[in-house]
Amino acid sequence: MTSTIPAISDGTLTSLNAGVQPVSQRIRQRLVDQGISFLANDNVAAFIETGELDELEHEVADRVRELLRSLVIDIDNDHNTAETAERVARMYLREVFKGRYNHQPKVASFPNVKQLDEIYTVGPISVRSACSHHLVPIMGNCWIGIKPGERVIGLSKFTRVADWVFSRPHIQEEAVMILADEIERLCAPQGLGIIIKAQHYCMKWRGVKEPQTSMVNSVVRGDFRHDPSLKQEFFELIRHQEAMLST
Repeated sequence: MTSTIPAISDGTLTSLNAGVQPVSQRIRQRLVDQGISFLANDNVAAFIETGELDELEHEVADRVRELLRSLVIDIDNDHNTAETAERVARMYLREVFKGRYNHQPKVASFPNVKQLDEIYTVGPISVRSACSHHLVPIMGNCWIGIKPGERVIGLSKFTRVADWVFSRPHIQEEAVMILADEIERLCAPQGLGIIIKAQHYCMKWRGVKEPQTSMVNSVVRGDFRHDPSLKQEFFELIRHQEAMLST
């Protein structure tokens, strides 16, 4: 993929050269003025104006360039790292953290005209995130169970929403709650259950270096929370899905 920003070798922000406040400061000030949180797993798309994401990519690339220099990497003479700053900036803003800087994908909901109230599950859905402590990958799968309410959404939309939510720095305990909030907002199910199983590279790649360890957590809401038999049915359906995939 071709970078949208030019390489700059002297490490000087163009915006600063022009005497203009860096775009990150302008965006941050709008958030502060409105009293809006901008934690690692928050979405800030509503406060980014047209053209500013390109500016932000430029600014981030410049900061990454300085980071590489501080790591004593010769980015001026090493052809392997000459464009690393641009690649990293593009990766963060356009790919792995895109859920912070882009609006939620459009999700159409439809009336539940048949008044369906049987449980269904969707999964495994691949989820990819990054640990907000070390910014290294979290890779895993997600299963979603629904007891429909008055409205329903297409199966593929669960994947799109999960990708949007997880494409931010997270801790897994918060990610599952945010995803549940978004699904409830979109289709107001009578019951909702989500299970996430993921490996954390902050444990696998560094630190204790446990290559097989995973984390599993879940959230249940509505009828799944209040009716033990429905909750059990949800977990049984997930087990059947996993068994079918393993055969």
